[in-house]
Amino acid sequence: MAARMKERFLNEITPALMQKFSYKSVMQVPKIEKVVINMGVGEAVSNSKIMDFAVEDMQKIAGQKPVITRSKKSIAGFRLRENLPIGAKVTLRGERMYYFLDKLFNISLPRVRDFHGVSTKSFDGRGNYTLGLKEQLIFPEIEYDKIDKVRGMDIVIVTTAQSDEEARELLTQLGMPFAK
Repeated sequence: MAARMKERFLNEITPALMQKFSYKSVMQVPKIEKVVINMGVGEAVSNSKIMDFAVEDMQKIAGQKPVITRSKKSIAGFRLRENLPIGAKVTLRGERMYYFLDKLFNISLPRVRDFHGVSTKSFDGRGNYTLGLKEQLIFPEIEYDKIDKVRGMDIVIVTTAQSDEEARELLTQLGMPFAK
């Protein structure tokens, strides 16, 4: 599945992008560098077991063990101390990245309730796209009966594109379901 997406990128998408943006070299064509999946688990401050469930869910979704992120400083209002676990993140590259994107575009996003496509306004001005999900249940690896709590996550797609227009075209060609 991932190999098919990468092959399509090389054989179909690269020539189409070269023609549209009139690049002189293949090296100018934007590529996807990495995909970062981040899950903030603020409730882990009061119950450390919650972090274990979040890490387990994320590992099933990404196919790779997440890194636990820790707080940098103490904030009394949030009952937060320095170095407490407050989230988890995974960085996907290469085959795992293409496999995850294929699964996200073709299986998971269409499972979202009232889905009309993802926003075209979530680009950062430098060609990177951020997507926020409200629940981890849209992924086929997560079983509804075995989750303790519905958690959201952020998915950041980092590209080598110089502008949002180039990145939007790249993601559209790869199959990202943008809203009309």
